[in-house]
Amino acid sequence: MLQPDPRFLMAYCERLGASAFWAEPLNAISNLGFLLAAVLVSLAWRRTGKRDVLHAGLAGVIGLIGIGSFLFHTVPNRITVLLDVLPIQVFILLYFGLALRRFLGLPIWTAFLGPALFFIASAGLVNALGNRALGGGIGYVPALFALFGFSLALAIRAQALPAEDAVLARYQACGLLIAGGVFALSLSLRTLDLPLCSAWPIGLHFIWHILNAVVLGVLGVIAGKRE
Repeated sequence: MLQPDPRFLMAYCERLGASAFWAEPLNAISNLGFLLAAVLVSLAWRRTGKRDVLHAGLAGVIGLIGIGSFLFHTVPNRITVLLDVLPIQVFILLYFGLALRRFLGLPIWTAFLGPALFFIASAGLVNALGNRALGGGIGYVPALFALFGFSLALAIRAQALPAEDAVLARYQACGLLIAGGVFALSLSLRTLDLPLCSAWPIGLHFIWHILNAVVLGVLGVIAGKRE
């Protein structure tokens, strides 16, 4: 784990060399944003005063995303790449199930079946287009559409809810819409990291980290809003 693997080097514009620990300083340091988001989501969970395992779990996974990404951008190899991508996938699937159950009020079995089907569909898209499509960001496109899809579904559902519940649904729909908009921007910048490298040598990937920390913070906070 302490040695970089040449197969994972030079994947980002900022990388300054083949082996230095701080060869991607901005990409590494920007992961502090995820830790800050984890703290904010944890504080939001504590303010609810409720025993909400899912909400607390989201905060923990966001923290792991920051740690895993830091390790990958400092010592990129087969182990750290898993520490980077697995917490992200866990968050996506966990949040997908939570949204089905908590936001849309669907039966609990959908919180298990839905993420499984979503994972299969996402894997199928990556397999069809190749994992390097959109600069390696193709796997995040389904999550982007899911954010907008859940936002729209919540806005529609709010029309049939009592006034107090409708306010909450619109709040959550707005949060998902904001998160989707920020994520669309961050994914665009991630895709442009290498193509614009000659014009912007420090790269754009660190902004992907910062914006995604905002996305996860927003998603984590609205997940705990129950009344």
